Amino acid sequence: MSATPDSAAVWEVLRSIPDPEFGINIVDLGLIYSVECNAGDIAVTMTLTTPSCPSGGWIYEGTKEALAGLPGAKSVAVAMVFDPQWTPEMLSESAQRQLGRID
Repeated sequence: MSATPDSAAVWEVLRSIPDPEFGINIVDLGLIYSVECNAGDIAVTMTLTTPSCPSGGWIYEGTKEALAGLPGAKSVAVAMVFDPQWTPEMLSESAQRQLGRID
């Protein structure tokens, strides 16, 4: 029986996806709200910095493609939500440092 991805593997893949405008991965930007894994079925709930983000389609499709490439992934569902709305407080400490918000 082949292994199926767990949440740690999903989070690792998500950390490899950069936002093309900021050059910071989508996890550190605070765009990922939840990850669920169940026997190869992956469900991610995420957002964008703004509903009109010009890179939104690229980020959404890139997320789906990256997760579908995980060994043992059977299905991938990515839900794009805007409630709660993203705020800069969702940035990780690393992202805040990269953006010059903190020293």
